[in-house]
Amino acid sequence: MKHTPTIRAELDRYLQQEGLNIAQFGQLAGMNRGLVSAIVTGNKSMSVNQLDLITEAMGLQEGHFYDLFMENYIIDHPPNMRRIEPFLYRCAELDKLDAIRRVVGAIMDNLLYSPKLFEIAEELLKQGRHAAALLLYEGVAEAEKYQHSERLAVCQYRIFTIQIGNDQNRNFHAAAILEAFVERLDETDQLDALKDLTNVYRSLRKWEKVDETARKMREKAEIQYALKYHQKKRECDESAKKLSRPMFVYITYANLLCASVCEAQGDYQQALEYTYAYTDLDWVLETDPDALYWLNLYKDWARCNTYIYKLLSGDTSVLPDYVEYIAESKVDKEMVTKLLNVLFAANRYQLNINDILKRFETIINSFTQQVHPSSDMYTGQVIPEQYARFGYELAYYYLYRGSYGDGFKHLMYAMVKSHIINNETYLINCMGLFVKFRTHAVPEFKEEFLNLIEKVWLDNVEKNGSSDRRG
Repeated sequence: MKHTPTIRAELDRYLQQEGLNIAQFGQLAGMNRGLVSAIVTGNKSMSVNQLDLITEAMGLQEGHFYDLFMENYIIDHPPNMRRIEPFLYRCAELDKLDAIRRVVGAIMDNLLYSPKLFEIAEELLKQGRHAAALLLYEGVAEAEKYQHSERLAVCQYRIFTIQIGNDQNRNFHAAAILEAFVERLDETDQLDALKDLTNVYRSLRKWEKVDETARKMREKAEIQYALKYHQKKRECDESAKKLSRPMFVYITYANLLCASVCEAQGDYQQALEYTYAYTDLDWVLETDPDALYWLNLYKDWARCNTYIYKLLSGDTSVLPDYVEYIAESKVDKEMVTKLLNVLFAANRYQLNINDILKRFETIINSFTQQVHPSSDMYTGQVIPEQYARFGYELAYYYLYRGSYGDGFKHLMYAMVKSHIINNETYLINCMGLFVKFRTHAVPEFKEEFLNLIEKVWLDNVEKNGSSDRRG
């Protein structure tokens, strides 16, 4: 039978080695002499706080004894949440994820512990300790996978929001899993879940899914909005406080998303109809500062998108007004989208926009410096996808006009960005554009291009577990 060492034995050995008595060590650790004595003799277990004091007094690194603590007091012992809860928080602080994983695995055979672990996960999420929270959510979700519970659905929603990142293939997989749980969330959480799902599908350009989820969101939001102002007002006001946006925004945002679907399909007239639907917002009853902020935002978006859909439909007469609108706008995350639409029109209708690109040169150059880590799905997913598209469209514009230096520079940026977000479609488009103009590329760029292609290949080999069979 394997003998498991104990923290008590390690402490006893340390006292003998250093020639310290219990009183002296207690003074070093800032602990009562009687408490130290009880721990050394085995008459008393210890808390993680006491363990930290002992570890520090022994001159060891924080968390040094955590594996032993689990063996001595948690694994194969009746779960004691008064001991486990503070231990999980400390493991999260020290980023000891393996320890959290072991504890969760040891206690989650019993569903009675699900509520407490879920509560701890929610607190860790608030603290920004996402990796630790993810392990707890996954543990609770696994334990409750056969339960038709709202808590299981919330866990899946939290897992989705934590896992969404740069890899668009993984994002699609995460979205597909969450979709099955949306209806189990409470009515208000459903709105935010659908909003986040739609933004992920939008970044993936899965337009059928965008249309489907946006319509669901609008239908549910319209029902809740009617209830809020006509029937159970007090109850709905309380639930509305949980939303990340004023309730009317979920209706207007659905119309904006449906317009983007029509834009992707080339139906600019229908896109304009959806835009007009959120241009007139006289029906909105909220008057608080947050609501006024969103009302002004939609007023601006409606003006912008009206220009865009007219421009993309071929009415190039609106281009000067649209450019002035962009110039008047504050520089923010939406700037890339606004300028991207100028490029779309220029490439589609062979417009010369050199003066416009020169006018916004400083802003365009700043795009390569942008990083968008964000918990907001639009900022974190849609905007990075727009940067990749912008690089490609700008490269296309310059290359077809013979400006090869600028063209290849932006093509490389677009390829790197596409690789980061794992967008195979954009990568293929960039490669096709390079092949089209490869005879105009200088040797240095060709080498840089081939090095990037090799990196993409090696990353794909590593990710998919394939072997590099070189003879």
